[in-house]
Amino acid sequence: MNEQELLRRFDRLEEMVNSLLQQNHVQKFYSTADVAKILSKAEFTVREWCRHQRIRAEKRPCGRGNSKEWMISHDELERVQAEGLLAPKYGL
Repeated sequence: MNEQELLRRFDRLEEMVNSLLQQNHVQKFYSTADVAKILSKAEFTVREWCRHQRIRAEKRPCGRGNSKEWMISHDELERVQAEGLLAPKYGL
């Protein structure tokens, strides 16, 4: 990774941290919709990352009967912002 790319990633990370600080609180867990908004991605994309284990997430009850939704921890969100997605697992 060259110096310009590193600086660009650092600037992006700084913007995201500032955005979180402006929210006046840090959640312990985020929904896929929350993460999608923070990362400027489609919610479908974030759900697919969860399903394909590209980010660490867990299914939790969401109050809609027996269905569950993906939840991403704050620590994992910070990791994704700093390091990117996990390596793809082949043979899915």
